[in-house]
Amino acid sequence: MLNVAGHKERFRLKRLRRLAVVLAPIAAWTWWRVITDREIIPLPTLPADAGLWLPFALLFLLIGGMMVVPLLVNGRSPHTVFMPEQIDVGFGDVKGLGDVIVEVRHTLQVFLDHRKFSGQLGGRPRRGVLFEGPPGTGKTHVAKAMAKEAGVPYLFVSSTSFQSMWYGMTGRKIRAFFKALRKTARREGGAIGFLEEIDAIGTKRGGMDGFTGKRIAAAGREISPAMSEGVGGVVNELLVQMQSFDEPTTGIRLRNWLAGRANRYLPYERRIKMKMPEPSNILLIGATNRAESLDPALLRPGRFDRILHFDPPSRSARHELIEYFLGRKAHDPALDTEEALDELAASTMGYTPASLERLFDEGLLLALRDGREAITLPDLRRARMEVEIGMAQPTEYTQSERQTIATHEAGHAVVAHLVGESRRLEVLSIIKRRSALGLLAHSPTEERFTNTATELLASIQISMGGMVAEEIFFGESGSGPAGDLKAATDVAVAMVGSLGLGDSLVSFNTLDGGLFGGNIANKVLGDSQSRMAVDRILTENKESVTRLLSANRHLVEALRDALMKHEELIDDEILEVLRGAERPSTVAAPSVVVDLRPQLDVTHEGPAPLPAATSRDATTRDTTPAQE
Repeated sequence: MLNVAGHKERFRLKRLRRLAVVLAPIAAWTWWRVITDREIIPLPTLPADAGLWLPFALLFLLIGGMMVVPLLVNGRSPHTVFMPEQIDVGFGDVKGLGDVIVEVRHTLQVFLDHRKFSGQLGGRPRRGVLFEGPPGTGKTHVAKAMAKEAGVPYLFVSSTSFQSMWYGMTGRKIRAFFKALRKTARREGGAIGFLEEIDAIGTKRGGMDGFTGKRIAAAGREISPAMSEGVGGVVNELLVQMQSFDEPTTGIRLRNWLAGRANRYLPYERRIKMKMPEPSNILLIGATNRAESLDPALLRPGRFDRILHFDPPSRSARHELIEYFLGRKAHDPALDTEEALDELAASTMGYTPASLERLFDEGLLLALRDGREAITLPDLRRARMEVEIGMAQPTEYTQSERQTIATHEAGHAVVAHLVGESRRLEVLSIIKRRSALGLLAHSPTEERFTNTATELLASIQISMGGMVAEEIFFGESGSGPAGDLKAATDVAVAMVGSLGLGDSLVSFNTLDGGLFGGNIANKVLGDSQSRMAVDRILTENKESVTRLLSANRHLVEALRDALMKHEELIDDEILEVLRGAERPSTVAAPSVVVDLRPQLDVTHEGPAPLPAATSRDATTRDTTPAQE
C-alpha cells in the first residue's frame, strides 16, 4: 500500500502547487485594487440598445443548448464514483468465501505494490479479474471491499447503461469510462473499475451476425455486415480500451509532439528524448453469471486473465455467514447455540449470502408483525417457508378433502421417515401455499453433492408416498399426485438417460445440440425401450411403497390425525407423533394389494403385462399402464 499512499501524497502536493500558481495572480490583482482604492469586482454595464437584441441572443443560446447538451450528455460515462471513505464494507465483512478471498487478497496486494512487482521483480501486474458466479454470491460485495481496503476510488458501472439508441454512442461511453478510470488512477494512485453484468457488452462475436464479412439471405432479403456491426463494434471497443491503461496524458502527448517537431531539425545524436507515460495503476473487475457467453478474446492474458468462481456457500461457510448476520440483527439468545446454528446451516442448502440476509430480514419482519423486537428460530423457519414456497393462504377445505390432503402428506412423511435414513423431516403441513395444498419439507442431514442409486430410488419412493396412501385408505387417488409423478419421472428419466442406472449405459446427453435437439426428457421418453425402463422403475418403486405403507398404516393414521388437528407439524413434532403411534394388534387389510409374483420382462423383446391390482372392497381395478 506504500506505492498507492506515496503517489496520493505526491499528487496532493502537486495540486496545492497548482492551486498556488492559479491563486497568486488573483490575490495580487485583488490587493492592487484594494491599495489603489478601486472596486474589487467592477460590474459590467449593458449598452443602451441591449433590450432589442438581448432576448434574441438568449433564445438563440437556449435553442443551441437544447441541441448540443443532449449530445454531450449521451457521450458521458455512466459510471458512479465511490471514494474509499464512502464505502462501509471491508474484508472483515466478507464471510463464507473460503479460498476465493485468499486469491482476492493476493490480487489486491499485487495491485498495491505494483511498482515493486513490475519494477524490481520484472512482473506484469494483473489488470483484469473476472468474478463469475450465480446472483447474490458476493461479487459486488467483494469488489467494494477491495476498494475500501486499498484506499482507492471505486468506479461502478452497469454494463447495460453503456447501451444507447444512437449509433456509435455505446463505444463513446466505453471510451469515456476508461478515460475517467485512467484519470482517477493517476490522481489517486490507483483505481478499481467494476463492470456489472459484463456479458451485456462482451458477448461472443460470430454466428449469423455477419462478422465473417459474408451476406446472409433471410426472408427474401440480404443482411449486410453493417446491420450487425453494433455487437461486434462494442466488443472490439472494449478489447481496445482494455489495452489503453498506459495511454499517455494530454500533456505528455503535447510535449512529445513539440519534441517531434523540434527533432526534425536536430541531428540524430542531439534529438530530444520522448517521454514515456507512467503506467496507470488500474484493476478492472468484470462480474457475470454467464462466463461461457463472453468473447474468448476478453479472457486471454492481459485482459481478464484471472477468473474467480463464486459458488453458493458450503455448510461451514453458511454457518459463518449466519453467525455474521446474527451479530447485526436483534435476535433471541437461543439462536446463538451451536444446535440452532447447525440447524439453520443445514436447512439453507443452496442459499447465497444475499438470500441468507433476506431470510433474516424476513424473519425480523415477522417478529415485528407479532410485536416482538428480536428474531427467534420459529420466525426463521416460517420465513424460510414463505420465501421458498409462499405465504400461507387460509383455505376452507371440505372435510373429505381435508382428510385426503392430510392422508396424502402423511404418506409422504412416513415413506421419507422409513426409507430416507439420511434425511430429516422439517415441515409437514396441509396449509395452502401458492399452488401446493400441502407439503412435506425434508433435507439431507449431511450436505452432499452426489447421490447413490439407492438414494435416487428413495426420492422416487418418497414422491410416490402420497399417491399410494390415497389408494390404500380411499381405494383410489385423485389429482393431487400430479406434481409428485412429475418429480418421480424426472428422477427416473435422469437415471435411465444420463446416469446409466437403467437397462442401458447409453447417455442421451451426447445428443445435446445434435441432430435430435430437445431436452433429455423428450429423448428418453421418445425412445420406446427407454420409456419402458422409466415405467419399470416407477412401477416397481410404487409397489415397494405400497408394501411399506400397508405394513405401517398406523404411522400414516397418526400423522393424518395430527395434521387434521394442528394443520402443521415442525421438526421434532413430526418425530414425536411417529414415536407415539401404536401398532394395532390386528393390521387392517389395505384397499389395494399388489401381487408381485409375475416377473417383468426387461429384455425389451416385447412388453410384458404388469400384474393387476386387486381391491378388497368388491371392485377390481387394472393398474397396468397403457402400452404404446
